[in-house]
Amino acid sequence: MAGMTELLVIGGITDQMQARLETRFHLHDYFGAADKEALITQIGDSIQAIATNGHDGVPDNLIDRLDNLKVVSCYGVGYDAINVAAAADKGVLVTHTPDVLNEEVAVTAVMLLMGISRQLRFNMEWVSSGNWEAQGNAPLSRSLSSLKVGLVGYGRIGQTIAEKLDIFGCEVSYHARNERPASAHRFYPNLVDMADACDALVVITPGGASTNKLVNADILAALGAQGILVNVARGSVVDEAALIHALDNGIIAGAGLDVFEKEPVVPAALQQHPQVICTPHIGSATVETRAAMGNLTVDNLLQYFSDGRVLTPVPELKHLNPAG
Repeated sequence: MAGMTELLVIGGITDQMQARLETRFHLHDYFGAADKEALITQIGDSIQAIATNGHDGVPDNLIDRLDNLKVVSCYGVGYDAINVAAAADKGVLVTHTPDVLNEEVAVTAVMLLMGISRQLRFNMEWVSSGNWEAQGNAPLSRSLSSLKVGLVGYGRIGQTIAEKLDIFGCEVSYHARNERPASAHRFYPNLVDMADACDALVVITPGGASTNKLVNADILAALGAQGILVNVARGSVVDEAALIHALDNGIIAGAGLDVFEKEPVVPAALQQHPQVICTPHIGSATVETRAAMGNLTVDNLLQYFSDGRVLTPVPELKHLNPAG
């Protein structure tokens, strides 16, 4: 069909996304190709756009090989699996889907924090094992409202988490690259100091090289034997081996984890630990939120090929987005 643009799809897309994209693009399924190299050799020069997601990203060097690539639209707020520096060098815009998932990820973070503080896993097993009937009431757990919670990251989602924790009466502080003077929450320039002062840490900082294993053995030791770790960011931000050691040796009290270093592979030591709740990266996984993310992923592509602009460029590439 005349006027159609060649689009490379990396990773799965929803039926709704596909239906909308097919009105404007010829879709090529990268992972569905019998020979990915042959696919790129055959159509690489004609590809002008990529639709991907935060997990699959864009394979190494693919941006460099697609000479006519103009835009990469990412389904997800995280985009560390996309080489943004390579995109910048070629003038390729990269987009993501911020804001539409803030509420849902924040709810997931609070759910995990509450689940650990109120010993949800232990108490469910107390009932299912017959201990309630045989031994009486379960041991007391901890109140969420009494917790001092430190946020590792204070962007859009971090601030939404803070707002929800404020409602529960938690004492909230944060560690980030820059202080936000207008914030009502205490800023800690040093993460060890914040961990030492808090009962719980909620990790919501972006992934990537700069935050790789940011939460390490020293941070966990500072958090202490009554401390709780929640991670709804990226598995790479937490040193998983150090976390397992800390849990097994009583260095911290428990962890609520939605993300993992090598997901979907989750170490048995975390799956089976009685003081850990593991969920399969469900931070934004509701029908409503995923539909909004899919719509924004498509809207960014349609907008670009309408007037050369995108709706939500990643922060590093905002300068490439023409003024409206």
